[in-house]
Amino acid sequence: MDPSLALQYAIIALLVVASVWVVLKKQFPGPLRKARIAMALPLLREGRAKWQHALGRWIAPAGSLVNGRIGGKDCGGCDGCG
Repeated sequence: MDPSLALQYAIIALLVVASVWVVLKKQFPGPLRKARIAMALPLLREGRAKWQHALGRWIAPAGSLVNGRIGGKDCGGCDGCG
């Protein structure tokens, strides 16, 4: 395969992934949030490497993790309070 054709396919694949991400965020925010939490929690458990904690914090939705737990002590984690 020609290198320029491979580069073209790679760029198109990145654009498709970015487009799918935008559609998921706009049309399915609840299920996407649950999926991100489900992926982040195993990475944030005690005993994991620092890079796994960093990856888990990057994957986790903003405002959902407080001291490694979802939400605060009186919160269900919906992030509706601000």
